[in-house]
Amino acid sequence: MDEASLQGNQPIADATAVVLAGGKSSRMGRPKSLLLFDGEPLIAHIVRALKRMFAETVIVAAPEQELPDLPAILVRDEVAYQGPVGGIYYGLKAAGGNFCFVTSCDVPFLNPALISHLTSQISNHDVVVPHWENRFQPLHAAYRTSVAPLLKEQLDRGELRPVYLFDKVRTCTIGEDAIRRFDPEGLSFFNMNTPADYEEAVKRWQALNGWNAAGNDSVQCTVELFGVAHLLAQTKEVVLSLPEGATLARVYSALAEKLPVLANRVIAPDGSRLLSGYACNVNGLEFVRVPTAKVNSGDRIFIISADAGG
Repeated sequence: MDEASLQGNQPIADATAVVLAGGKSSRMGRPKSLLLFDGEPLIAHIVRALKRMFAETVIVAAPEQELPDLPAILVRDEVAYQGPVGGIYYGLKAAGGNFCFVTSCDVPFLNPALISHLTSQISNHDVVVPHWENRFQPLHAAYRTSVAPLLKEQLDRGELRPVYLFDKVRTCTIGEDAIRRFDPEGLSFFNMNTPADYEEAVKRWQALNGWNAAGNDSVQCTVELFGVAHLLAQTKEVVLSLPEGATLARVYSALAEKLPVLANRVIAPDGSRLLSGYACNVNGLEFVRVPTAKVNSGDRIFIISADAGG
């Protein structure tokens, strides 16, 4: 396979992108796949990036996991939370290509040049895996679909780490020197496990895309409307871009500007607060009654009225 041809606009031949989205997100405290990133859910951001390189994308999700509609094939873990080996196995089973590039739903800095290099090495191997900072990166690697039976055997034995596969097949390890040719900082392997990781990723993305230099807004949040607010606005969800350091008062003001029908009915005339009978919940965790509370990128803000049914 010619690496140079992979850098063009044509999809990588005989290849499928697989995105693992079924993790518990326990350290993040909310589903990582739905975190807002560059104005859209993180899973949508990742799928959109992969669609530029692969004709087919498969998402592997947990049995009851909620995801937005995406241009991808959705498969469910037959057994939930079997770790990355389970996700890779179900993804390879569903793939139409001869091999797959496998990644996870929490790596926003996918690097097309590095992905092209990895997939270009698969011709004489079963697995191509980067080795970065003394660790294999099995969730940023290429796998032949023919290794799926071996992964099934691992699942049956309870071996839930992909590295157990590497000694059993023809594995090509891509070292740091080769990786740095395409991704000097190794941002391809920056995954988000905690709220601090998420905040850092958003800042890095904004810096890489010149947000500060261009004077762009730097806080993005999603407002979800319930009850009367939902009925008045005739929309369920609104994405807002706000200045750094924005507060809930700024959210209410921006919401009234975007949906004027809410002014004087749900939001105070000056846009600084909610009217009596309405409440604000942030990320489904707590009700916040102080309009000066700070808003963070990725927050989901729920506007609830007394008749919204809880």
